[in-house]
Amino acid sequence: MTKSINQIDTFFLQQTIELAIENVQTGKGGPFAAIITKNNEPIAQGTNVVTASNDPTAHAEVSAIRDACRVLHHFQLEECTLYASCEPCPMCLGAIYWARIKRVVFAAHKYQAEKADFDDAFIYNEILLPYDQRHLDTIQMALPEDNKPFELWLKNDTRIEY
Repeated sequence: MTKSINQIDTFFLQQTIELAIENVQTGKGGPFAAIITKNNEPIAQGTNVVTASNDPTAHAEVSAIRDACRVLHHFQLEECTLYASCEPCPMCLGAIYWARIKRVVFAAHKYQAEKADFDDAFIYNEILLPYDQRHLDTIQMALPEDNKPFELWLKNDTRIEY
């Protein structure tokens, strides 16, 4: 897998940084922005509006993914590139993988975000812990029918794979 950058990447990454700066300066939200392109054309963008919307999932990348899916009328963004002003957090990274985005190009590193009091390292570390060692009470309770939804899903001839 080639991991190279080009002038187009530089252009769109600079645009995401400008969006993030504008988001902070206008007081709309946090210092994060994202742009999604397809065939080197911008199709969607998003900024962090967590505090403005009282929605902890309203991160820039998630907002951009939602917008791109609306534009393309599809839940997968396989031929798209996501540009982010900062390394995506665990939630956004999960959304990026679920959306099947082809490439991610980001500017600031997660350690730069940590210095600005955005510490995603805690979540990365928690994911690796056994359930009984997490800060969040996490309990897996097996029930007789707990696999039934998956069994029905696999038998459903009209299911749409994702």
